[in-house]
Amino acid sequence: MTPDDPLLKILACPLDKGPLTLLTPGDALYNPRLRRRYPIVDGIPQLLPSSGEQVPEAEHKDLRHLS
Repeated sequence: MTPDDPLLKILACPLDKGPLTLLTPGDALYNPRLRRRYPIVDGIPQLLPSSGEQVPEAEHKDLRHLS
């Protein structure tokens, strides 16, 4: 998945239904509001609530500028 992929405009977090940010190198989608990261496996976003992982506060501070 690339930053200009049109699919990014319609993908939403399964928990709060808000937009997601692509993390480079394109291996995860990130929800900064909930500090949740969803993996992209073989080009397919894994957007089940159970697939997401909580991002620690220290890492979230590094990722905030992406949103």
